[in-house]
Amino acid sequence: MKPHVICLMASSVDGRTLSSRWRPKGAAGNLFERVHDELAGDAWLVGRVTGQEFAKGKPYPASTKETFPRTSWFVRRDAGVPGVILDAHGKIAWGRADIGGDPIVVVLSETVSDAHLAGLRSEGVSYIFAGKSQIDLALTLEILNRELGVKRLLLEGGGGTNGAFLRAGLVEELSLVLCPAVDGAKGAPSVFDSAQEEADQRAPVEAMTLESSQQLEGGAMWLRYRIQNADR
Repeated sequence: MKPHVICLMASSVDGRTLSSRWRPKGAAGNLFERVHDELAGDAWLVGRVTGQEFAKGKPYPASTKETFPRTSWFVRRDAGVPGVILDAHGKIAWGRADIGGDPIVVVLSETVSDAHLAGLRSEGVSYIFAGKSQIDLALTLEILNRELGVKRLLLEGGGGTNGAFLRAGLVEELSLVLCPAVDGAKGAPSVFDSAQEEADQRAPVEAMTLESSQQLEGGAMWLRYRIQNADR
């Protein structure tokens, strides 16, 4: 069983997501956090680049005498709403075990070194494995549901991660906070994105239905779309 995946993002009217670039400044305010809380997911998920922004640690030791099985490891399974970070090759040294009180759960591939696993364990960072050398997104969802009981997942970027879930047919709802601001620059981060080699891959989206629209303060709009994906 997979969780219901809601892609939650705040963007300018031209679909860009790096609010420090927007004009006028400050258009987003705390709207994203407010909607995040209102949606009340069982967990939230971001990619490695976004996850790196939360890291505070120094690199972990390059070697260890310990060996660890490539199986899930949890500090606690009932510690609150987990923040799930995709880090296939174990590049993030955390220096913390939670983000704003939400316990960190890292999604790894089996190629990650024992030294990195030792570093995660030493900091109390939980982890799961979801692929041999790359992360299988569908498997990630299944494990989160099975191991942690996640039924409602908030997918929160960046654009590359959102795009990967979208192309895999795994996004069931788009919850977009559209802010009264513009970016206007080519190549700026967007709600959904892809690597160059993925540019010709099309998402299996057959229909998008507007479920609700709500005006927020400052002229922002909260748009909720139900996404119908083709069967694969």
